[in-house]
Amino acid sequence: MSTITPLQSMTAPQPPWVPSPPTLYRLSIAQYEAMVASGVFTKRDRLHLINGFLVARMTEYPPHAAACDGVRLAIEALLPAGWYIRSDKPLKIPNSISVPEPDAVVARGTWRDYERRHPEPAQVPVVIEVSSSSLHEDRQMALVYGKGGVAVYWIVNLIDRQVEVHTDPGPDGYRKAQVFSSDQAVPVFLEGTELGRIAVTDILPRQPAEG
Repeated sequence: MSTITPLQSMTAPQPPWVPSPPTLYRLSIAQYEAMVASGVFTKRDRLHLINGFLVARMTEYPPHAAACDGVRLAIEALLPAGWYIRSDKPLKIPNSISVPEPDAVVARGTWRDYERRHPEPAQVPVVIEVSSSSLHEDRQMALVYGKGGVAVYWIVNLIDRQVEVHTDPGPDGYRKAQVFSSDQAVPVFLEGTELGRIAVTDILPRQPAEG
C-alpha cells in the first residue's frame, strides 16, 4: 500500500538582511592610510576618502582620459623649475578628513619629496578635475578643496565645454568662481603669479561629452 507524503512548502530565497537606513561608518585619515598600507584595497578598488567616508571613484572613459593628458601637458609647458604635475594621486587634506585623488595637481618639488607621505594643500596650490558624469560631485568638492586651503581649483567641464576656476579659498569653500568658455583662454596662476594662458579648446576633446 502506497502512502502519500505531503510536499514541503517551497519559499523563495530571502535576500540578506540589511539595516535600514544603512549605517555609515567614518574613518580617520590614519585608519584609511593604515588600511591602504596593509593591502586591504587593491588597484581595482577605486575608492578615496572624502569627509571621512569611503567614496567610489568614477572609471575613466576615452574623452576624460584624453582631456587629463591635455591638461597635464599644457600646464607642464608653463611650470618653472621646482614644480611638477602629479596625476591621479592622493592629496591629504587633514581638516576635511579627506584623501581625494584628483585628476591632476601642481605640486611643489619633485616626486622624491613624496616617497613617504602624500602632499597637502601647502604643497599643492592648484588642483584640476576633469568632469563629465562626475560634474555634480566635482562641484561639491569645491568645499573640500577650498576649506582645505587649495588656492586654485579647476573643473574642466566636458559637458558644457568650459573651464570653471575657483579661487580665494575659505572655511565655506571658495569665494570666487569664473567660467571660461571654449573661445577663451584660462590664466594659469601659481602662488599669485600668472605663468601664461591656455586656450580652452586646447584641453577639450574635439567632440562634446555626453551628459
